[in-house]
Amino acid sequence: MSKMSSVKRRLIKTLAETISKQVEHFNKAEVECLIHAFNVLMSEPTVPGRAVTGLDRGKFRSMLQNTFGITDDIVMDRVFWTFDKDNDSLISMKEWIEGLSVFLRGTLDEQIKYCFQVYDLNDDGDISREEMYHMLKDCLPGLSSEEREEGVKDLVEITLKKMDHNHDGRLSLTDFEQSVREENLLLEAFGTCLPDVTRIETFEQHVFQELKQ
Repeated sequence: MSKMSSVKRRLIKTLAETISKQVEHFNKAEVECLIHAFNVLMSEPTVPGRAVTGLDRGKFRSMLQNTFGITDDIVMDRVFWTFDKDNDSLISMKEWIEGLSVFLRGTLDEQIKYCFQVYDLNDDGDISREEMYHMLKDCLPGLSSEEREEGVKDLVEITLKKMDHNHDGRLSLTDFEQSVREENLLLEAFGTCLPDVTRIETFEQHVFQELKQ
């Protein structure tokens, strides 16, 4: 058993070295810790009889909710697809670490691209009025359905007026980037898709705790 554990440890170290050269913001020791965290998530019960090689949507959504406080259904699904680069409906170990590098420690440039991708619901390179409405439709609780619909439509128009720099009725990545650089709070204009500082610190303290010993 100890021999197997020793072999496994060496494999993880080799894998961490490879991945750390391909991923920004994490060093080799941190990547090794993230591999362990991924393996813990993978070992949790999943669909019986189904061999999986990555995190499925259910496990990933649970992690987003419980660890990072992201709870909006639309946003959770879009974050999943943003992490899942090869669109195989599973998040591999490398996709997990690559995604977390932007999610936890990304530069403003990286996070602008990430948030835009989350909000571009149909992946056509623009955020349309319809997409904005879909993401903002639950942001005015306590109103009647008619009042809420009108309120959200007004909110969409106000947002477009502020962010649509070329006045074509939709937001391109260029529009979005320019708006966020002028006002950083607009980075998450259409829903929380990044963890707050406290959640990041808690996650990193837990996952990287052995590095501090």
